[in-house]
Formats: sequence, structure tokens, C-alpha cells
Amino acid sequence: MTTLPLPAIARSARTERTRAAIVSAAHDLFVGRGYRASSLRDVAAAAGISHPGLLRHFATKDALLAAVVDSFERDNEFALLEQFAADEPGTLGYSLIAQRNEEVPGYLALFSALTGEASSPRHPAHEIVRDRYSRLRDLSTDAIDEAIAQDTVSTDRDPAGESVRIAAAWDGLQLLAQYLPERVDVVTALETYEEGLALPLGWRDADDPAPSEHATPVPALPLFQTVDALVPTAPVGYRVGRERRAKILEGAIALFAQEGYGDTSLRDIAERVGVSKSTLLHYYGSKEELLSAVLSERDRLVGSRGSYVRASRAVEELRALPLGAAENTATAPGLIEVYAVLSCEALPADHPAHAYFEQRFRRVLDHFATLFRAALEDGDLPSHRDPEFEAVWLTALWDGLQYQWLYDRSSVDVAAQLTAHLDDVLPRTTGR
Repeated sequence: MTTLPLPAIARSARTERTRAAIVSAAHDLFVGRGYRASSLRDVAAAAGISHPGLLRHFATKDALLAAVVDSFERDNEFALLEQFAADEPGTLGYSLIAQRNEEVPGYLALFSALTGEASSPRHPAHEIVRDRYSRLRDLSTDAIDEAIAQDTVSTDRDPAGESVRIAAAWDGLQLLAQYLPERVDVVTALETYEEGLALPLGWRDADDPAPSEHATPVPALPLFQTVDALVPTAPVGYRVGRERRAKILEGAIALFAQEGYGDTSLRDIAERVGVSKSTLLHYYGSKEELLSAVLSERDRLVGSRGSYVRASRAVEELRALPLGAAENTATAPGLIEVYAVLSCEALPADHPAHAYFEQRFRRVLDHFATLFRAALEDGDLPSHRDPEFEAVWLTALWDGLQYQWLYDRSSVDVAAQLTAHLDDVLPRTTGR
């Protein structure tokens, strides 16, 4: 066995300390500003070293990002393994891991932001996040298999499907909790989920009333309603001008999805569209106004789905949601991409789209809670289920499934996973 001389050991220790300082500084900047908006020079200054000195340890920002992600994710996966092996056999510890994550400074903000930012295949962390999902699903599937064997999870549960849905909902909950902390508690939601896995699929109490013949009127609440402050003026003027506005908007949607809002300049958009920057500013007076138009257009396109017919009963309205999800993934993947990137990028309170997403999430939760309350009154939602919790979980699940789909489009079926969840929550029979 070769022993390093003391000077070499000292140099190695200094190297590790310097690398750790760089990774720590990068973590803080990536959380505070976002990966794309932080340069290696920014990181070097924060770490207290020169830019050339940083490059001796990390030749590219991609390599540094990988080190930041790896430092947290390896700890998290080890904690998952530890938790699943601890306590009584068959115990699922999702909520305990979530509690641990909340106690790690910067963890939630970093991974919520990174989940959206890295959804573009061109992003340097795309493969890292995709592999993370794969590893977490495998770990979770094994844990649920063991829990079924130990009789702590119902035998009719599908471990692979549940592992996809729990990873998705967990990501969605973490994002929602940062926009609406007064309404979303990640740990409590996961505890409720864990308890529910012990019940058979579609379980109802024998004393639950049968579904009523007369449905509770459901208010026509807008699921997608643009925040008033962000609504741009309606396109006016000649046809050429309207077409140019539409072309600029299309280019902005594509670039925001690929590069993020913060890392896309008006000049980038103008070049993509084939106009001058001054021409672009003639139609959209600022980058913030263009962002507003992108968000409004995204909601208009998603909310004006031609095949949509509003149901007369809340339960049917909820059961039809996967149809919209299937149509979105088939016909409008770019709208999913721009939503994923911007909803995560806009987490900082000073981001120009933060208020939009905060209000949008609140409206979506209110909408789903109203539907679930109506389904409860109609006898379609089992009495042991809480409409507010179901609204939060469904919103988180849907968003999280879309994130996973962006990383693995061949393996993750958003509509099928939503259908499986809703079949469990809204059983079609009154039997156990």
C-alpha cells in the first residue's frame, strides 16, 4: 500500500476544502439566482477565489452543477435507503425524508428550480435529473414491494405505478409549498398518502351513502384564468402586424422553454424570429410585457381545448381531466415545456412571473377543491377523503407527472397515471 507524503496529504486536504467551498458558493447562487443567471465568475467571487483558480477545480459550469446536484442527491438517496431499512419492516418513510429535506438549507428551492430548468434536453443537468427520477422510482418500487409483503400496504396496490405517482406528487408538493406555504404542507400531505396506501384501491366505508341521483350544481370556475395585471392588450391593427406579433410570441415561447426567461434576451428572440430588436419592441414594449403575453397565450391555448365539454356532475368533470392531459402531451408539448420551466424559474419573489403563478396555483386549488366538495356532497367521493387535501394532491401530481414526462416521454404516461389515481379516489362502485 502506497502512503502519500505529508505535503501531498496537505495539498489534497486543501483541494477538498477549496472544492467544498466552491460547491457551497455555487449552491447558494444557483438557489438565489438560478443556474442560468449565475456565472463561474460569480461563483469564484462568492467562494473567495480567482476565476482561474476555480477553473482548476471545475473546468465548466456544467461540471460544477453536477457536483452541486450530486452532493445533495447522494445524501438524499442514502437517507431513503436508511429510512426504508429502519424502524419496523414495511414502514414507508416518505414523510420523514421530506421533513429532513426541509431542514437542509436551500434544498427545496434548488431542486424545485432545477426540476423545471433542466427539463429541456439541451440543459446540462437534464441527464442528471432524468437518472435521479429513475433511481428514486426503483428505490420506491422496492420499498412498496416490501411493505406489501409485510402487510402494511394493500396487496392490490401497483408498486411501479405508485412509485411514479409518489415521486411526481412529491415534486409538485415541494413547488406548491413554496408558492402557497400557508396552504400546502409537504410532510403532512405525504403522511396522509402513506396512511392511504394501507387501504384497498377505491375503498369506501360501508356506511357511506350511495351516490345521489341529483348532482350538486358546480360553479363554472375558470381553471385557467390569466392574472389581470399580466393581461396584454388584445392584438389590433393590420393583418401583417397581427401575424408578426404572433410569430414573435411563438419564438418567445420556444426560447423560454429551451433557455428559461432569465437567460433569454430580446435580441435572442428577435434573431430567432428574423426581425430587429427595435421591431420587436414596437410590438412588445419590454421583456416583461412579452413574458406576460407568453403566459396569457399559454393559458388561452390550454384552456380553449376544442374537445372539452363541461360535465354536469363534479365526479365526471374530475374523471375527464386525463383526457385533457393526453391531448396536451400529444398536441402541445411546447406549452408543457414553457410551463415547467417558468413555474420553477419564477419561485423567487422578485421574478416578474412569480405573482402570476402564485395566483394561478391558488385558483387551480380552489377549482379542484370546489369539484371535490361537490363530489362529496353527491356521494361520489368517499367520506374519509378530504376535498382540500385531494385538490392539493391532484394539482401536485399533475404538475409532477408533466415534469417526469419531459425527462422520460416514452415511459411516463401522464393521462394513465392520472386515471389510476382518480379511479382510486373516485371509485365507480359503492362496494369495498
